[in-house]
Amino acid sequence: MVLLESAGQLGGRARTIHYRGADIDNGQHLILGAYRETLRLLNILGVHEQQVFDRHPLQLQMRQAGQADTKFNFPSLPAPLHALFGLAMAEGLSINDRWHALKMCFSLISIRHNIKTDISVHEFLRKKGQGDKLINTLWQPLCLAVLNTPLEIASAEIFIKSLKDAFVRKRSDSDLLYACSNLGSILPEPAHRYLEHQGGIVKLQHRVIRLIIENNKISGVELSGGDTMYADYVIMAVPPSTCKDLLAPHEAMGQVLANLSQIENAPICTVYVQYPPTIGLTLPMIGLIGTIGQWVFDRARYGQAGLMAVVISSEGSHMQLDNDALRIQVINELSRVFPDWPEPVESYVIRERRATFLCRTGINAIRPATRTPVSGCLLAGDYTATGYPATLEGAVRSGIKAAQYIINSNSD
Repeated sequence: MVLLESAGQLGGRARTIHYRGADIDNGQHLILGAYRETLRLLNILGVHEQQVFDRHPLQLQMRQAGQADTKFNFPSLPAPLHALFGLAMAEGLSINDRWHALKMCFSLISIRHNIKTDISVHEFLRKKGQGDKLINTLWQPLCLAVLNTPLEIASAEIFIKSLKDAFVRKRSDSDLLYACSNLGSILPEPAHRYLEHQGGIVKLQHRVIRLIIENNKISGVELSGGDTMYADYVIMAVPPSTCKDLLAPHEAMGQVLANLSQIENAPICTVYVQYPPTIGLTLPMIGLIGTIGQWVFDRARYGQAGLMAVVISSEGSHMQLDNDALRIQVINELSRVFPDWPEPVESYVIRERRATFLCRTGINAIRPATRTPVSGCLLAGDYTATGYPATLEGAVRSGIKAAQYIINSNSD
């Protein structure tokens, strides 16, 4: 097995970068207890959860300048009782809002299969009687965090699946696992070592520029340096845009290309703000309401005391700002939300313009399958037909499907 990576390091969107003397992630990634395949993969790689993650029962604290916080605490009760109790006892919501949140939870529990016709999350929430306060302080932040897509266009089908996975089966599924170190040391680096220990070959800075397809069967790839590598199977674990470029010359891939052309990208911006080391949050992360910044993460657990990572999901007015203007706006927002904090020492912006696929209404109908019309050519990536949003879990599951297909093909 040979892994070809065009970059100088493994990891893709789950990579570590060295910036201004500090190791930071290119974005904040959360692992849920429901991410069974991701956790199983880490175990295979010899990465033990207790060593690299802090597992916390789900707590959400949403803060808006000048207003009391809205808090959701989900106790140690069997699922889905913990979700029902957490919504019923939420602080900062009216009795009416809590009642409608409970009705929404009961509705999610009763949904046994995917909804027949996908609608937007906003339309679904309105049909379930969710008011503005509840949408602004709970559903919209969750939708942006999970789907990286505004709820007005986000897929209710995928949102419902994500919520059911987290809240309906086991209480621990809704746990939040906060990384204790950068993601590069948790997943890509152990994966690199594991592959080589198993006899695999990892080639960094090797870009594939052409697929070699003969008689509707894959036979290899051509590299940018002119070399050719032959193979019976090729798994294309690349972004949709790169996949489209490689498939474009091949007529048999027409329908796959048509579907890929309809998949749009959504950005994520992370503004890192360094305060004195005495500054910290009461929780590992806190949600922000009425601001460009949506979630603020305390990176003290990384050994970076005082460093806050403010995450801004999807499109918005912030994408029209340059980095300096965006830094200033986020810092001003933090000063209003946390008025006791001093001026920061420094700040910087990391933009991932193609962070995820846009998880819009109807997207499941066009997500490509693992198998393609060309024998031996397989697709892997969170954008493929996994039913999951653009998460590490979706990416891992897609890779498992591709590997399982090859194993089954060779065992016939």
